[in-house]
Amino acid sequence: MTGRQGSSPSIGAVSNAVAESPSTTHPAARSFRTARLVAVITGVLGTLLALVTPFLPVEQDAATISWPNGEFESVSAPLVSYRPLALDATVPCAALAAAPADSTVLSTAAPGAPDARRVGLVVSTEADRTLSVVLRDQLLLSAPADALTGCDALTITSTQDGTTVTLGDRIGEVAGDQRPQTVGLFTTLGGPAPDGTAATVDVDSRFSSSPSALKLLAMIVGALLTVASLVALHRLDGSDGRRPRRFLPAHWLRLTGVDVVVLGTLVVWHVIGANTSDDGYLLNMARVSENAGYMANYYRWFGVPEAPFGMPYYDMLAALTKVSTASPWMRLPALIAGILCWLIISREVIPRLGRAVRTRPVAVWTAGLVFLAFWLPYDNGLRPEPVIALGALVTWCSMERAIATGRLLPAAVAVVVAAFSLAAGPTGLIAIAALLAGSRPVLQIVVRRRHTLGLPAMIAPILAAGTVVLTAVFADQTVASVLEATRVRSAVGPNVAWFDERYRWDALLNISPDGSLARRFAVFAMLLCLVTCIVVMLRRGGRIPGTSLGPSRRILGIVIGALALMMFTPTKWTHHFGVYAGLAGSLAALGAIAVISATERSPRNRTLFGAAVLFLTALAFTGSNGWWYVSSYGVPWFDKPPSIAGKGFATVLLGLTVLALAVAAWQHFRAPFRPPQPTRLRRWSGAPLTVVAAAVVLFEVLSLVKGAVAQYPAYSVARSNLNALTGETCGLARDVLVESDPNASMLQPLTPTPGVDPLAGTSSTGFTPDGVASDLSADRETSGTTGGANSVDPSDTDQTSTANTAGTGGGTTAGTGVNGSRVALPFGLDPATTPVLGSFGSGDAAPATLESSWYALPRTDDFLAITAAGRIRSVDADGIVTPGASLEVEFGVVSGDDEQALGRVTPIDIGPAPSWRTLRVDSADIPREANAVRLVATDDDLAGDQWLAVTPPRLPRTETLNTVVGPTAPVLLDWSVGLAFPCQRPFVHRYGVAELPEWRILPDRTGAESTNAWQDSIGGGPLGWTPLVLRADTVPTYLADDLRRDWGSLEKYTPIDPDAAPAGVDVTTVTRSGLWSPGSLGYQ
Repeated sequence: MTGRQGSSPSIGAVSNAVAESPSTTHPAARSFRTARLVAVITGVLGTLLALVTPFLPVEQDAATISWPNGEFESVSAPLVSYRPLALDATVPCAALAAAPADSTVLSTAAPGAPDARRVGLVVSTEADRTLSVVLRDQLLLSAPADALTGCDALTITSTQDGTTVTLGDRIGEVAGDQRPQTVGLFTTLGGPAPDGTAATVDVDSRFSSSPSALKLLAMIVGALLTVASLVALHRLDGSDGRRPRRFLPAHWLRLTGVDVVVLGTLVVWHVIGANTSDDGYLLNMARVSENAGYMANYYRWFGVPEAPFGMPYYDMLAALTKVSTASPWMRLPALIAGILCWLIISREVIPRLGRAVRTRPVAVWTAGLVFLAFWLPYDNGLRPEPVIALGALVTWCSMERAIATGRLLPAAVAVVVAAFSLAAGPTGLIAIAALLAGSRPVLQIVVRRRHTLGLPAMIAPILAAGTVVLTAVFADQTVASVLEATRVRSAVGPNVAWFDERYRWDALLNISPDGSLARRFAVFAMLLCLVTCIVVMLRRGGRIPGTSLGPSRRILGIVIGALALMMFTPTKWTHHFGVYAGLAGSLAALGAIAVISATERSPRNRTLFGAAVLFLTALAFTGSNGWWYVSSYGVPWFDKPPSIAGKGFATVLLGLTVLALAVAAWQHFRAPFRPPQPTRLRRWSGAPLTVVAAAVVLFEVLSLVKGAVAQYPAYSVARSNLNALTGETCGLARDVLVESDPNASMLQPLTPTPGVDPLAGTSSTGFTPDGVASDLSADRETSGTTGGANSVDPSDTDQTSTANTAGTGGGTTAGTGVNGSRVALPFGLDPATTPVLGSFGSGDAAPATLESSWYALPRTDDFLAITAAGRIRSVDADGIVTPGASLEVEFGVVSGDDEQALGRVTPIDIGPAPSWRTLRVDSADIPREANAVRLVATDDDLAGDQWLAVTPPRLPRTETLNTVVGPTAPVLLDWSVGLAFPCQRPFVHRYGVAELPEWRILPDRTGAESTNAWQDSIGGGPLGWTPLVLRADTVPTYLADDLRRDWGSLEKYTPIDPDAAPAGVDVTTVTRSGLWSPGSLGYQ
C-alpha cells in the first residue's frame, strides 16, 4: 500500500493513517471519508423517500352534485367515469302524485336519449300515471297512481354494493354494482320542488389530486438527496487519482459530410415529413391536463391517469402547449431527440465500436442512412418513441463510459436515464436491456473497489438514481390510484399477452400505414445487420475483425434483449419499433464492418449479401407507401405497393435478387480461376445496404415532396407546416369549407310551373318521393390506406361496423315534406323546402329515369353540390369506375323556350354508398356561359340494392371551419385529427365532470371506424356519454381545392334537453392516504 502513496493516496492508505493518528489525517483522506459517508446517507435516504412517495398522502378534490336548487330543472354533468361513487335521491310522494302522465320525474340521462333506460336510472310515470323506476333495463319498482297518495317519499340509494329503491312498503333491490351511468339529473317536471326533494351524486374524482405538503417536501428532499448522493459518488470516483474525462470531447461540434446529410434530412423532414398516428391523441391529452388536474387518458378508459407511464414526457408536452399548439413547435422534442441521437451515434458509439468502424467511411454512412430509414417513418411525431430511442442510446453510452473509465457515476446516470425512459412508455424496456447488457462489467467494478470504497457507498447512490423516477410517476397520484388505473386498462383492453407478440409482426406485413414499405424496410435492415453480425462473430471466434469485442457484443445483446422484452408491452403497435432507431443506426455501422470482413476477399459472399439486401427490400416494397391520415395526401402509391406501368417495384427487386443469386453461383464456380480483386474495390464491399438505404430514404423524402407539389394549393402537411412557421398555425381548419346553411344554397327553378315538381320535371318515371331505403348504413371500408390503427377488435365495441356520420343513415319523419316525402333528410336540409326523389322500391319492372327541370345557375367560380343517396356510378381521379345508377349534371343556356345543352358531367362521389352524401361538380367543369343546370338520372338495374335518390342542386355558401367553429367553442376532436386542428379547443373535464362539446371533428371514413371503436362506451371514451345528452347532425364540408378528398366530417352537437344547464359541482379538498381507494371503478 505504501508503494502506491503519492499526491493522491489510496483509500486504504488513508484509512490506515486515520487509525494510527487522527491528528495527522491527510485532508484528502478526510474528504473521501466524508464523501463515502454522504453517499451512503443521502443515497439511502433518497431511496427511502422515493419508495414512500407513492404511499404519502395527497390532497384530493372530492366532488359532489346536489339537485335541485329550489326549482325542478334539469342539469347536465357528464361523468368521465360514467358511474358515480354513489347516488342518493329522495322525491316526496306529493311530487310523484302531482306528476303528469308520461313525464320524467328524475333521470340520469336526458329524456329521449336512445339508451337512457339501458344504462341509466329513469324514474317516470306512464300513460296511466303508474310510477316506474328502471335501472339499466331492470324494473326495480312499479307503483300505481293511488299508491302515491299515502306514502312519504321515494328513496333511491345506489352504490357499488347494490341499489335499493323504497316507496312506502314497496322495496326494489338489485345486488352488485349496478350504478347508473350519469350525464346529469334531468326532469320534465316544473315549478318549485317540494321540501325534501333531493338528489346527491358523489362524483368519482379520485384522480383529481395534488401532492400534500408532506409529499411535496418528501419529493423535493428526496430529489435533492439523490443529487447529493451522485455528487458524492463522483467524488469517490476520483479516489483513483485519475483526471475525469471531458463530458463532450472537442470533436463533438465538428461537422462532417455525413452530419450535413443526416441532420439536414432531419430538419427537412420536420417540415415536410409525415406525422405519426397518435399525435392528436397526445396533443389533446396535454392540452386538457391543466384543467383536469392530472394527465388523463382523454379518449378511453374512463379518464384514468396515464401513470405509471408517460411521465414526465407528457408533462413536457403539456408545458409546450402553453406556448403554441402548432405542429412544428409540438414536435420539437422529436427533432431534438433525432439530432442528439445522431450526434451520439457518430461521436460516441462509432468510436467505441473500434478502429475499423471509426475509420471506414462506409460504416459511418451506413449508420447515418439506416438511422434515417428508421427515424423518418417512426419518430416524427409526439409519441414517446423518439425520446426513448435517445434514452436507450444515452443509457448504453453511459454504461460504456463507466466500463471504460472504471467509474460508477456514469453507471448511475445510466440508471437514471433508463428509469425515466421506462417511465416515458412501456417500450422503455429497451433502456433496461441496455442496462442489463453492461451490468456484468459494472458489477466487476463494484467488486473490485468494494474494499476501498465500501459496498454501501457505491450501491446507495445507484439505488437512489433508479428510484428517483417515482417522484415523477407518483407526483400527483398514489399507489392506489395508479393500481386502479392499471387494472381498468388491463380489464378494458386492448391488453395483449406476451406470447401474442406475432400480432406486431403481422401488422408490419399488412397493407396499411402500420405496415408501410418505409416501416418494413427499417426493421428488415436492422434484423439483417443483427443476423450478419452474429454470423460473422460465430465464424470469426466470437468477434468481428477490427472492432472492440465488449462493446460489439453488448450492442448486439441490447437489440436481442429488447426484441425479447418488447413481448411484455401490453399493446402490439408497429410504432413501438421506433425505439430501435438509435441502436439500429449503431448496429448498421457494426454490420457494415461485419460484411466487409466476410466479403472483402469473396466476391461470392459480397454478391450474396447484396441479394439478401435486395430480397428484403423487395419484401418491404410489397407494402404500400402509406402514411397516417393527412400525411398521405398527394403521396404516390399511398394505398398500394409501388409500381410503374403495371410492374411492381417488388417484382423488379425480386428479379434482381434472382439475378444476384445467379451471379453468386457463377462467382462460386469461377473463384478458383479468378485473380485477387483490387484492394480499392474491397473497401466498399459493405456498401449494398448503404446504397439501398440511401435510395429508400430518398424515395420517402421525394414521396412527401411530390405530395406537397401535387396538392398545392390544396392542403398538405408540408404546406401546413410552412404556414405555421409564418404564423398561420390553424392547419387543416383553414382549408375545410363548411356549408352552414345548405337550405340557403339551394338553386331555384328557372321557370317554375304550377303543379309541377321541378325536381321530377315532366318526363320522369320510377322516381318517387319515398323511393329511399330505410337503412342507409354505409358499406364497410376494407382499406386501411390512411391509417385505421389496429386498435380494438370490432367485436369488442358497441359501434356499428360502418362509419356513418350523424344523420346520414336514413330513416323517416312523422310529417311530410314539400313533395309529400317522409324521408329523413341529412345535413340540416329542410323537408318543407327540399324535395327528394328516389328509385328504391318503385315496383316497376322497367328502368327508372329522371330529368329534372332547369334550375337557374348564377355565374360563379364556386362548385356545385347535390345531396344524394344510393349506389351511383362514379369515376375517381385514377380512372377507376365505381358501378351504379347513372347520375349526370347537364348544363345549358336557356332563354325562354330556347334551350341549348352544353354537355353533361358525372359528379364527384367520395362516398360512402348507399348513405346520404354530397356529390360535387368542380367549378372547372362548369361551362362559363351556362345559366341553367338540371339533373339527369337513370336506374336500369332492377336489383333491390341498386337505386339512387337525389335532391335539387345547390351552390354552397361556405366559410372555413376555423371561422365557423372558432378557437373557443368546446370540440370533441377525434384522437387522430387533433394535430391537424391545433386551433380548435378540445372540451375539458374537471373534478370528474366533462364539459359538453358543441362540435365533433372526425377523420376520413377509415379513420372514423377506428376512432369510433376506440372512443366508445365499452372502452370508456367520450362517445359513451355524448349520445345520452347530445344530438349530433352532420354539416356538409369540403376540402378547398381538393373536392375529391375525404378529409373527414364535422358534426354539430345540440343538447337533447336544451333547458338543461351545467350542474354546479361542490368541491371539498380532502387529505387521502396513498392507500385510500373508494372502490373499483365501474365500467360498462
